[in-house]
Amino acid sequence: MIRKGSAEWKGSLKEGKGTVSLESGVLKDEQYSYKTRFENGKGTNPEELVGAAHAGCFSMQLSAFLTEDGYEPNKVATTSEITFEDGEITKSHLILTADVPGIDKDKFDKIANKAKESCPLSKLLKAEITLEYDLK
Repeated sequence: MIRKGSAEWKGSLKEGKGTVSLESGVLKDEQYSYKTRFENGKGTNPEELVGAAHAGCFSMQLSAFLTEDGYEPNKVATTSEITFEDGEITKSHLILTADVPGIDKDKFDKIANKAKESCPLSKLLKAEITLEYDLK
């Protein structure tokens, strides 16, 4: 399977602007710029997109591992805080809220950390990956 995302940039770094699109069409010609990446401009940026991808990947991996162990989650909600400093992504901090009936904290901790290490985006990132969670 191959999935595609694309970007186009026009102009210099600070004055230029670009667009990003996804093959699925969910994002199409979404604006990004120096301001959206390093300041507070309107639009998206690469780190925000990586954060959403990592949160989604981790949530799916956790759900799969919970199901394999006989637990059916009611809800898994993850936010990824991406740290970008000195020209590189140095950290993805996963913040998770999960509602998983019948699971104890020790078992959940083991499965959640296994998912953190195993999801394909975690394997792709060379950054430090941390996890905190609230188990309901």
